[in-house]
Amino acid sequence: MINDKDLALVIDLKEKQHLITIRAGAKFETHHGIILYDTMIGLPWGSIVHSTLGHPYLVVKPGTADLIRHIKRSSQVIFPKDSAYLLMKMNVKPGMRVLESGCGSGGMTLALATAVMPHGRVYSQEIREDFIALTKRNMEKVGLSEYVTFILGDGTQGFQVDEPVDAVFIDMPMPETCVTQARKVLKDGGFFASLVPTANQVSALLHALDQEAFGLIEVEEVITRGYKTNPDRFRPKDRMIAHTGYLIFARAMVKAQNNLRVSLKRRSVESVDTEAVVDGEDTAPEGE
Repeated sequence: MINDKDLALVIDLKEKQHLITIRAGAKFETHHGIILYDTMIGLPWGSIVHSTLGHPYLVVKPGTADLIRHIKRSSQVIFPKDSAYLLMKMNVKPGMRVLESGCGSGGMTLALATAVMPHGRVYSQEIREDFIALTKRNMEKVGLSEYVTFILGDGTQGFQVDEPVDAVFIDMPMPETCVTQARKVLKDGGFFASLVPTANQVSALLHALDQEAFGLIEVEEVITRGYKTNPDRFRPKDRMIAHTGYLIFARAMVKAQNNLRVSLKRRSVESVDTEAVVDGEDTAPEGE
């Protein structure tokens, strides 16, 4: 049921989307007329409402991906295709404590906060006050501010968290400058991840990870391809979201076990996919 002060996604016939906050007694103005919020309140989600000019609009509850796409931004946000995979690879779950270095406009902050709620905490350390201010406003708009602690500070000088965290995500132009600092605040066995757009940034980060107690290092990218959903003319869309960034993952190791790092340093995705082993038994399909 749609209530006053709910966030809603309003979509027209051309699939143009508007993220709005329902406000009793107020109205939403479009190019196709005015929609009174009072006409939405009390309806079930998924209802159709009409503007004063008779144009239909679908009203649905926004998902996390919708919120990320529609937040106010002053910098490029991490695409949902990447943020969703990052959450899985970093094993982010309710109740976890996650450190984020560099919040930008808050796209990844939003994804992390959604994943750790209701009892977890995101520590977002950022060197720019304007980015913190914008991300704070975005978190307040989507109702997630209570799950995020903002820290004004330079990650290269250390991360200001009182206790070790379960996972660290670095989103900054030179993540290699924060690898040592990240390991200091990361639990043994904890998850490390970063996203960078260019190959030379990946190389610099890999060199830095080599110098610290990190293992099981992986580099991947996520590419998605959408399809037109007309059943009579089903085919790929004319545009696709291809390369947006390289995703780098690693696990924190205990320094006393560094002699094992040679064999555990880099685990290729191919070997993980083809060597499916459970309890010491090869589970790959017969004949492969």
